[in-house]
Parts: sequence; structure tokens; C-alpha cells
Amino acid sequence: MNEPISAPRLPPEAAEHFDIGATPDSLPRISRLFEELGDICRVYAPSRQSHTWLSNHPDDIKRVLVSNHRNYTKGIGFDRVRILLGNGIVTSDGELWKRQRYMMQPMFHRRVLTQFGRMIDEANDRFLAGWAAQAARGGTINLTNDMSALALEVILRSLFGADLDFLTAQPGGNPFDIFTDESARDLKFAYRFRQLTKLIQQLIERRRGEPPESHFDFLGMLLAARDRETGAGMTDREMIDEVTTLIVAGHETTANTLNCAWYLLSQHPAVEARMHAEIDAMPEEAAPGLARMEELKYTKCIIDETLRLYPPVWVFSRRAIAADVLSGYELPAGADLLLSPYHLHRHPAYWKDPEGFHPERFDAAHEAERPRFAYMPFSAGPRHCIGETFSIYEMLIHLSKVGRRYRLRLEHDGPVEFDAQVNLRTRHPLQMRLEPR
Repeated sequence: MNEPISAPRLPPEAAEHFDIGATPDSLPRISRLFEELGDICRVYAPSRQSHTWLSNHPDDIKRVLVSNHRNYTKGIGFDRVRILLGNGIVTSDGELWKRQRYMMQPMFHRRVLTQFGRMIDEANDRFLAGWAAQAARGGTINLTNDMSALALEVILRSLFGADLDFLTAQPGGNPFDIFTDESARDLKFAYRFRQLTKLIQQLIERRRGEPPESHFDFLGMLLAARDRETGAGMTDREMIDEVTTLIVAGHETTANTLNCAWYLLSQHPAVEARMHAEIDAMPEEAAPGLARMEELKYTKCIIDETLRLYPPVWVFSRRAIAADVLSGYELPAGADLLLSPYHLHRHPAYWKDPEGFHPERFDAAHEAERPRFAYMPFSAGPRHCIGETFSIYEMLIHLSKVGRRYRLRLEHDGPVEFDAQVNLRTRHPLQMRLEPR
């Protein structure tokens, strides 16, 4: 006789049906699901007429992102992101992604990144000049907008170098100001952003007639990159998609993290004082190298702890190619899966006082207190964020420059609200008062 076919073992299902990410309260609703149903569960999504799986366990994250990563492709939500970014390394899969990643990896080597130190330092100097005028008048700064503008300048300068002046000289001013002028990341924004590709195309055409070594910037490196098997370079379309990807990924995550870091420092004066002491003990340099900045170990812990509490990429989506098993449950082929750094980073089983701000938890002495995959602000495995080191470098320079000169104080009573859409960010701009040190 044939053995009866047993039903697949499925995780608990939420009683409510909703499309995660499509509702403004997705973040607290996911929090409630994990509290009620445990580290793995399912939610029925009416728009897709299928279930979305949620996992909040480090072992599942390791399997999906590292040990069995070939079984997973980009999942729900990436169609919308692809409208904005095309087929850059954030949205692409398969052989295209592997080829592009290989060609771009040398751009983010430590010895390359450290050469951007002077540019990042000078960009901060320009902002500090504006802040000094504000401080002299006793006025406040719009921290959220300023961090956005600063991070945007840094990523644009790193991409286009001196040619940024050519792009910003277009009629109507800097066309990339849409990042700071418009807060929504909807289809209207995507359309306006994709119009900028015409300017990038013009710049690529200008550069193709010049020696590659005449420009030190990421665009020059993209032009010089070659496929290891064929020796071919990127097409203009591929290059444009990578440029737009670097603009978005390199701008918003850094801006949001710095915004949150200054907020947290304003609420924790003892942490702020320890950061000031560390910064003051290091002589200031006009072109601080990467290794030099990494000596600011406590300041780096502040960045890590900010990313734990408020990871800009608060959720990752994947889709299973073939069936798999997560936490003992049978994930079917084609299933959509969400992994949330925001919730993982607050998991009480892996973090003491998970809602508290304690940078020292990232000291080397405390690393063994949690599983390796309980922390993943930049993802993990082969698709780990290629720009992590650049972003950390940029933030260390900024915190050290500003921290030598000012304390920032929040001009706001009550809790700060956060908005979880494509990225996690404060719902309203933060107004800060500058206190000269």
C-alpha cells in the first residue's frame, strides 16, 4: 500500500490578513505578530492571494542569506524598487548580478576608499561653515534635511568628481536636489529620478573620449571595469543603473543613520561625553585616512548601535526558488519571505535591554554574547552591502568633525515618530539647536 502523503508542516498563521509594507502600520503589526506567534509565522496577503512568511531567527537568516542563498531571489517590493534603480546590483539576480558585483568590488577596496577622505572632509567643512552662522544667530538647524544634503553631496562627488559641477550647472539648479526637496518615494519621484539618467548618459559619453586615469571617482572606475571572462566593459545602460543604485543606496541609508545618531546622542549625554573625549584625544587631520578613522572605536560603536535600533533597510525580501526548511517548517517553492533587521535587532533573546541605547555592547569583549546573524544592518552573505565600509568611513568623519565643535540638542518634546516605508526614517524632520563646545 502507498504511504499517505503527509501535509507540510507550516508555521502559525496570523488571524488578520494584510499586505506587509503596503500599510503605514506594517512595523508595529509585525512586532505584534512576532510577540504572539513566535520567531516564524505566516500572513495572508490579499493583493497577491498568497502567504508571506516572516522569520526572526538568526539560524533562518544564515540559511537564507548565506548557506543556501542560491535558492533565493529578490522578493516582494523589488518591482517597485526596480522602477527607480533599473537592474543595478541591489535589484538584479543571477549571472548579471555576479558579473556586475565582480566588476564593482575593486572600487570599494580599502586603499581606494581612503583616497576619498579629503573630499568627505571638505564637504563637511562647507556644512560646518553654514552651521557656524546658524549657531552665531542662536537659530536651529533642520538636521534631517542637512544630513540628507550632506550625504547627497558626498555620494555625488564620489561618483562624478569635478564633473558634478557640470551636472549642477543645468538650468534650474542641481537636478539631484529632488532627494532633499521631496520626501515621498512614490512613482512620481521614480519618474523624476529616472529623467536624470539623461544627464548621466551625457556625462558617460563625455568621459568615453577621455583617458580613464583623468578622473578619480566611481564613474571613472565603472568605465574602466572589465568582465573577468570576456574582458568587456559595462554597457551604458548597465553603467547608468549602477550609478543610480549608488546614488540612492549611498545617500539615504547614510543620511538616515546620521539623523538617528544625532537624535540618540542628544538623549544620552553620557554617551555623547564619551564620544567627545575620544574625538578630542585624536589630532584633527585635513584628509583623514580610513584606518585612522577606525581608531575611533567607541564612535564606531555608536554607529553600530544606531544601526541596531534604526536600521535604514528595516526589512529584506526573498522568494524561494525551490522548497526549503526554516525553523523546522516546510517553506514551499515560490514562497515570499521577509527578514526584518529592525525586529531581529530588538530580539530579547539576543540583546540585553533591547530598546536601550548602549554602544558598548559592540565592544569586542561583548561580541560573543549574541549569534553572528543576530545583527545585519547591511545584510549578510554574498549580497552583503558593497558600500558598507564607505558609509561607515563617511559617518566617522562627520561625527568626529561635528563632535569637536558642537553638541546637538533636540528642539522637540515627546517621542520621535518613525516611518517604515522603503527605508526607516523619522516621520518629521528633526530640529536641532547647536551648542558650541
